[in-house]
Amino acid sequence: MSKIKKIKTDLPGVFILQPTVFEDNRGFFMESYNKNDLETVGIHFDCVQDNHSLSIQVGVLRGLHFQLYPKAQTKIVRCLKGVIYDVVVDLRKGSPTYLQWRSFILSEYNKLQIFVPKGFAHGVLSLVPNTEIFYKVDEYYSPEYERVIRWNDPDLNIQWPIETPILSEKDKNAPLLKEIINEINFVYKL
Repeated sequence: MSKIKKIKTDLPGVFILQPTVFEDNRGFFMESYNKNDLETVGIHFDCVQDNHSLSIQVGVLRGLHFQLYPKAQTKIVRCLKGVIYDVVVDLRKGSPTYLQWRSFILSEYNKLQIFVPKGFAHGVLSLVPNTEIFYKVDEYYSPEYERVIRWNDPDLNIQWPIETPILSEKDKNAPLLKEIINEINFVYKL
C-alpha cells in the first residue's frame, strides 16, 4: 500500500501529492519522496537534482519558469517552511487546458506537494516571511534551454494575490508569452 495519495487536478498530468504524516507530541515524520510509492500511484519520476530556495520577505515571486525540450523538467514541489501560492501554466500544444493556469496553496502545515510535468511554466509567491521551497527535478538545470514568461502577462491573466511582487531582474524583464510562443516546443501527449 502506498504512503502517498495522488489527487487529480483539472490540468491533465498535474497532481497534488498528499503524503502520509505520522504526528504525535514530539512532532511529525513523513516520507516526502519514495520512488516505489510514486510508481504505485502511476507516477514514474527519477530525480537528478534537488533545489532549495528561501524567500525572506512576503511577496517574493519566482517565475514563470520552464525549460524547453530536450531539457524540459518535471518537478515535485513542496513548501518546507511558510506558505506559498504555487502557479502552473499549461504550455502543451494540443492540450485541452492549453494556456490555462491553476494555483495551489502549499505550506509547512498542509505538507502537500505538487507534481508538475514537463510542458508547464511554474511560479511561486511567498505569502509569509522566511518561506522555504524544496523541489526535485528529473532534468538538470540548463541555462540555454531555460525560458521565463512575465509573471503578469495579460494573455494569461493570472490572479496573483499581490500587485507589486519582489522580483529578480530576470523575472522583472521576462518576455511576454506572445514574444516566445513560437519557440515553445511542448506537445500534449496522453
